Amino acid sequence: MKSNLQFDFLVNKENNTLTMVREFHAERQLVWDCYTKQELLDQWFSPKPFTTKTKSMDFKEGGHWHYAMVTPEGEEYWGYTEYVDVHPIDYYRTLDAFSDSKGTINKDLPRAKWLVTFNDKGANATVTTEVTYASLNDLETVINMGMKEGMLSTLEKLDELLITLKK
Repeated sequence: MKSNLQFDFLVNKENNTLTMVREFHAERQLVWDCYTKQELLDQWFSPKPFTTKTKSMDFKEGGHWHYAMVTPEGEEYWGYTEYVDVHPIDYYRTLDAFSDSKGTINKDLPRAKWLVTFNDKGANATVTTEVTYASLNDLETVINMGMKEGMLSTLEKLDELLITLKK
């Protein structure tokens, strides 16, 4: 799905950060719900052709989301997100990591702090995601893993979901 919605992917190697700004054709509350409710996240949070499955989720400060991105062949790539700070429909902060199916953090892959902020842009909403890594090496590792392409594909899936939810 191609659109003229804003998508900025900014790399700051001095601060070890990625900043992504993405606009959606939907109101902020609906976009917030898509980012914070398991039944909606499972419909979009993975690049095509992957699907997402949640093992457990408790969206609140001190809570977590343990999920897998699943290939069409059934191979699972697990992630574990800890919710650090939640301010409904404005922003939330997380500590994000790669994990195994039991939720054990993979210490060989980068862990990151995420700040996800939701704003109005006319009738649309924007989501600004700032991801901070511990080192330049960690930042470059995720870039080389295809972070930009993966996020672009994943957010296009959210565009498609939002169309169905607004009907």
